[in-house]
Amino acid sequence: MGGTDATPAYGHPALTPGPAGPAAAPPTAPLPKPPGRDRYLDLLRAVALVRVVVFHIFGWAWLTILFPSMGVMFALAGSLMARSLAKRPPWSVLRGRLRRLLPPMWALALIIVPVMFLMGWKPVREEGLWGIVRLLNYLVPIGAPPYPFESGDGSGILDTTWAQDSAGPLWYIRAYLWFVLLSPLLVRAFRRAPWVTLLLPVALTAVIGTGLVEVPGEFGMALTDFAVYGACWVLGFAHNDGMFQKVPRYLTVSLAAMTMAFGLWWASGHLTAEGWNLDEIPLAQATWSLGFVVILLQYSPSWHELPGKLKQFDSTITLANNRAVTIYLWHNLLIMMTYPLIDQLWNIPGSESFATELDSLYNVLPLVMVWPMIGLMILAVGWVEDLAAQRRPRLWPNGEKRTRGTRGR
Repeated sequence: MGGTDATPAYGHPALTPGPAGPAAAPPTAPLPKPPGRDRYLDLLRAVALVRVVVFHIFGWAWLTILFPSMGVMFALAGSLMARSLAKRPPWSVLRGRLRRLLPPMWALALIIVPVMFLMGWKPVREEGLWGIVRLLNYLVPIGAPPYPFESGDGSGILDTTWAQDSAGPLWYIRAYLWFVLLSPLLVRAFRRAPWVTLLLPVALTAVIGTGLVEVPGEFGMALTDFAVYGACWVLGFAHNDGMFQKVPRYLTVSLAAMTMAFGLWWASGHLTAEGWNLDEIPLAQATWSLGFVVILLQYSPSWHELPGKLKQFDSTITLANNRAVTIYLWHNLLIMMTYPLIDQLWNIPGSESFATELDSLYNVLPLVMVWPMIGLMILAVGWVEDLAAQRRPRLWPNGEKRTRGTRGR
């Protein structure tokens, strides 16, 4: 989820129109890209994070269609991964990615896991040795980190589902870890057979996401996540390699539109209790996200700075990208904590005079309150992302340089 750069590069020869057979040029790795951030990709990541927060507050299923955030974030991360693998040895890249990914998760675990124990969670008593093994997922999330589905009695500021709200987002860290570990193999496969590598995750989703083959347990959940978002991750490779500059735009957009139409058609016949929430319909999520990301990357303008009116959001977008992991990991818990704080508004002396207004705003106030709370969490633990990246810790890395006053000459 770190920053990416994606200026146009040469396309992959296997995807370039031209003669086939022995006379065709052999595949080559993409040319190195100049340093710097691609502000278009930074904008997409910031929008994806905001959409995730809004969805977890209101639960509007149509948001998963309007902007499939997870597919977008996996695609951006895949582009960054491919770029890094083109510059450094695989082991060096893997070590760097793990170093940047795990410490922010450890900061979250260091706070929530002891509280789970204090509130009566006893995984070792419940599961024996396996309970200890599963706890290790809080160190390296190869599987799903465990948590109690109910914790506490709900009498305090924490609801009984607080542990689930806190640890739930860790599925993304698990999926990201899988993609990182498999990327050296995936990049090699993509360079040799790009279309096969791109479509294989979708085919896998069609097998396991539709119930044709059922893989139980944590491995099944991890495999499903890999299948659903694998094509988006590989699209990041294609973006890094300049594939979208070598394939006619009308072709990619047409195929993407048909893929998205299939996703909606499939969803319409497999709606769950949450309606059109594509998160609960794997094949629909995979195909809709795939087509959506193709269009976003096909029209990627590769900005070196934000244009026009978007410039006013430059510092906010920079901050969101520099603290993307912190925002994602903590937002769910912070959303849950807004409600006890909002309830205190009715205890303010004289609140009876505006109680009707408070009642009408009750569902909106969490959206207003969660952003200052996210800001406080960025100040409290966001610097862990800097330490993980071996940078000087910064409290508020929004890209604005502090200027010191100078005396007149």
